[in-house]
Parts: sequence; C-alpha cells; structure tokens
Amino acid sequence: MKSREVENTVAGAAAARQAPTSVVKRRMFGTDGIRGVANEEPMTPETVLRLGRAVGLHFQTESQRRHKIVIGKDTRLSGYMFETALAAGLTSMGVDVVLVGPMPTPGIAFLTRTLRADAGVAISASHNPYHDNGIKFFGPDGFKLADSAEADIEAVMSGTDIDRVRPTGAGIGKAYRIEDADGRYNVFLKAVLPRELTLDGLRIVIDCANGAAHRIAPIVLAELGAEVIAIGVSPDGININAGVGATDTAQLRARVLAEHAHIGVALDGDADRCILIDEHGEEVDGDHALAVLAIAMHERGELAHATVVATVMSNFGLEVALREKGISLERTPVGDRYVVERMVEGGFVLGGEKSGHVVCLGHATTGDGMVTALSILTCMKLSGRPLSELKSVLRSYPQRLISLRVRERRDLEDIPAVAAAITQAEAALGDRGRVVVRFSGTEPLARVMVEGEEEPAVEHHARRIAAAIEAALG
Repeated sequence: MKSREVENTVAGAAAARQAPTSVVKRRMFGTDGIRGVANEEPMTPETVLRLGRAVGLHFQTESQRRHKIVIGKDTRLSGYMFETALAAGLTSMGVDVVLVGPMPTPGIAFLTRTLRADAGVAISASHNPYHDNGIKFFGPDGFKLADSAEADIEAVMSGTDIDRVRPTGAGIGKAYRIEDADGRYNVFLKAVLPRELTLDGLRIVIDCANGAAHRIAPIVLAELGAEVIAIGVSPDGININAGVGATDTAQLRARVLAEHAHIGVALDGDADRCILIDEHGEEVDGDHALAVLAIAMHERGELAHATVVATVMSNFGLEVALREKGISLERTPVGDRYVVERMVEGGFVLGGEKSGHVVCLGHATTGDGMVTALSILTCMKLSGRPLSELKSVLRSYPQRLISLRVRERRDLEDIPAVAAAITQAEAALGDRGRVVVRFSGTEPLARVMVEGEEEPAVEHHARRIAAAIEAALG
C-alpha cells in the first residue's frame, strides 16, 4: 500500500466531550500528556504546582459539591516531588485529592471512574528512563483528555484568573490516601479472564520493569492459578525500565527459556503496554497481539463492525492478516489517544499500537498491559494452542525504523533533499510497501519507518531518508 502518512490530529468523540473554550495551541502537552527531564521546564515543581491549580479551576463547576481528583504515579524518584506539587496546587483551589501511590496508569483511569472523581492524574514517563517524568490526565469517564481540554488548561495557566482564586478556611481542599487501591484494581483485572477459566498449569514469567505494576501484576496471575516467576519487581526509584520491561526484553526471553515457561509478559514502567514472549523465546509485539485477539473475537462474534483500529506505524502484514479473515483495519496518527478516539467515534472495541499499547474497550478505556496479557492468555486457554501457534496468523513485512535526534521541527515537504528521498522510496516500493516519516510527540526525535517485501531495499530507503533528515535538522 503506497502512502505518505500525514500526522493530523484525529477529531473524534473524545474531543467532542469537552467543547473548547479557547483556540490556544498546545505547547506543553504532547501526544501523551506532558513529559520532560525532571526538574527542568516544564517538569519543575513550580510549573506542576501551577498546573495543579489550573486543572483544579478547569474541572470545577457551578455545583456546590466537593470536587475530587485522583493522583497516582509510577516508581521513579521524582514522583514524590510532583505528587506533592500537584496535590498542593489542587487543594489550594478547593479540590480534594485522592492519593493512590504507585499504580499502573490504566489503574488510575479505572479508579477515576469507579471513585466518581472529576479527573485522574498519572505521574509517569511511561517507558522513558528514570530521570524523565510526565503527567497525563483522564476525564471522569476514564478516557484521556481531549486536545481541546489540554489547550484550555494551558490557557488557564498563562492567564490571570487562576491567581484570583484563593479559597480559605473550610474551602481549602484536603488530600487523603485510599489504602485498598491495589485491591480494587486487582479485582477488576481478574474479571478479564472468563469466570469458567483459570490459569492452572501455566508457568508465566512476568517482567514489571521495576515500575508501577511490580506489586499488582504477579499477585493477579498467581491468584488466577498460574505458577509465576517475577522479575523487575524491586524498584529503587532509578531502575525503572533499566534493562527490563517492554523496551528491553532480553532478560525476559532468557528467563522464559531457562524456566521452560509457557509465556513471558513484559510491562513498561506504567504498565499501559505489554510485549509478550512465546515459549520459544520469540517476541510478540502489539501487532501480533492485535491479530490474535481480533481473529478470536471475530470468530466469537465480539468484534464490533469487524474492524480493528491501529496507527500508521503498525506493520503492513497486520492489514494482510486481518483482510484474509474478513476484518478491516483503520489507521490513525501515532498515539493511543488517537486510536481510542477513533474507536469511540466508530463504535469499535479493539485497537492499539505495535509498541504494545492495546485497547480493549470492553474492559478498559485506555491501553492496559495486564488486560492485554490476560486476553491473550484467554485465547491460549480457550484454543488449547501455545502462543507461538497463535501468533503465526501474522507474517510481518520487513520494517526498518530509525529515530534521529533533531534540533528543530520543520515541514519535511519544505526540505528538498528529504522530500526527494521520500518520493523516490515511495516510487520504488509501489503498492507493496509504505513510508512513514514523522516527528515524535514526546521527544525531540524524527522517526523514519519503511516497509516492503525485500529487506535490503527497505534498509536502503530508510537510511537514505534518515541521512537527508540528519543533514538538514541534526
């Protein structure tokens, strides 16, 4: 499929939930909240305190009831600093704060809904190293905030209204912890596995990336009957994602083979993504998980509109595998928020990204690594087939992804050498390949992705485009 994918914002149902009150373009927020080096702008306690005040004002209504916002975090060192700053900002605006401590990002979305909170906040930089941190917000429905809502929050931060709101006395918000947050999320996760099934007889190695799921994930699997070998469960504030987790599966693959395990599960730092390892030590990415789940759901009559939603980065092989089973694939810009928006807009129930973000709207409102793992385990149990056989439904096309650090972002069409390299690659690949060139939404990176039938050609075109970008913007 010949295409130069354009990274436009998807204006879906989530955007419609909150009408914009300003036309301010987002500067702080990327495709997945705010992210940066901890203690450098915008991730400083001063800015985060003001962010908390802006969020508090944004979510307040004319109602006289007490407003409530949930705050959770992953295990990185700076989480304590930002948790305190956010709580101070919110309570200074008269908003009550529920602190749930280390909690997977999807767990925060779940608790936001079930606690009937006005919003939820996840303090996490996901798969990034410990020296980074980030903040992302969920609305009362558990979905990530729309672009328009984030723009409004930025407008409030830069305005003066926020400085005039100073409740005193009983009008100040309170902050308190709920001690059973883990237990509530545990019960939710176990319900993903059909009630008639258990994980008895399965040996599972789980890698929690020294992150937010280090307590919850192993317990859930064990309580469902699995024999569990857990790694990446000793966070110290700086070892999150370091040589473990969904972005570095070498240790997990070795352990799966050494333990003769049936499956390995790798989560990232905030446990919203999942990469699997089959019994032979082979990696199973988000595209393969989508293929396995989509075909199983379609056969059970559970795949709404016989359609899956994925991003422009999903492998062309996913389209082929789904098409052969009568399933359509819709693509969105990169970012699970855009996948979810399109799913809600179209009434679809399954979507995700190659990186391991898989969204099962029948269970959760955002990507959830444990929901993904339990859904795949359900397929294994119901079919009686190992993961290596299930994943064989998808044959990935050769793909080369190159990430380049850039000093600035410019329209690539305006850089002749880059535009020419892309055009030549598209012409050579024809209808049997794809070229996607985009800027990262969270880091100063340009990403080049080329797919095609012949690996040498794919490598050649990817390197040629990358060299042109590096020469112009590196």
